[in-house]
Amino acid sequence: MKLPAIPITDDHIHIDPQNGRGVEAAKDFRRSGGTHIFLVSKPSWSFGVEPSSGEDYREVFDATLRVAEMVRETGVVVYPVLGVHPAEIGRLAERMTLDEAAGVMMAGLDLAARYVEDGRAVALKSGRPHYEVAPEVLSASNAVLLHSLELGADCGCAVQLHAESGPCADVVDMARRAGIPVEKVVKHFATPDTPLMPSFIARHEEIPALARSGRRFTMESDYMDENARPGAVIGPKSVPRFTRRYFEEGLITEEDAWRIHAETPSRTYGVDIALP
Repeated sequence: MKLPAIPITDDHIHIDPQNGRGVEAAKDFRRSGGTHIFLVSKPSWSFGVEPSSGEDYREVFDATLRVAEMVRETGVVVYPVLGVHPAEIGRLAERMTLDEAAGVMMAGLDLAARYVEDGRAVALKSGRPHYEVAPEVLSASNAVLLHSLELGADCGCAVQLHAESGPCADVVDMARRAGIPVEKVVKHFATPDTPLMPSFIARHEEIPALARSGRRFTMESDYMDENARPGAVIGPKSVPRFTRRYFEEGLITEEDAWRIHAETPSRTYGVDIALP
């Protein structure tokens, strides 16, 4: 059975004309049946930016918005997600104190929040290092993460988290302290044990069972669009292809697909996902 015409949404993807395939990757997504993407800003170093202040992230965010406009010309609906990659704390701390590095990252997130308030982006990106770091670095990173959640609460927007593999259960209490609904805290590259809103890599083996159980989640490719790492994490065609495969093999229903690709991201991000 062929998958009916429904929105197909990639919840976390990068498109990078400078270091990768750029719009050609977006065209691959669309030709494979993809309709909507959440375009996530890349780390500052991808643009040759070495931030010393929050204002320095403007170049990163504006470049991301320019890419969004290029992708829209292909017919794909684009929702920009702007923020500061948690790995930046290590690079910044090579040039300044840890407290100063955290302050620059928070100021960058403040700037990103203004883009959300202006309607130029729909969500924030933050998190903490997904690799082992010194306790003081983790503490500073958690302070940045909490700040992003507070900004999300103030803006009424979702926050995508890049963090360690696993549940990140402690973030639930952080979200409550910040005043942001837990369902608006999206765990990028999620595992099923997270109490946050999961965004699963499209090939995750538990997607069919979780869909059948009625669990709310989204799907992503985390495509990095870097010529140095072609196809990483998985390619831009992946979300449409895996969705179609799950449906054609009877592993998910049309209702499941609508919930994954339209209802859940619409509720999470406050957008209206429908067929273009």
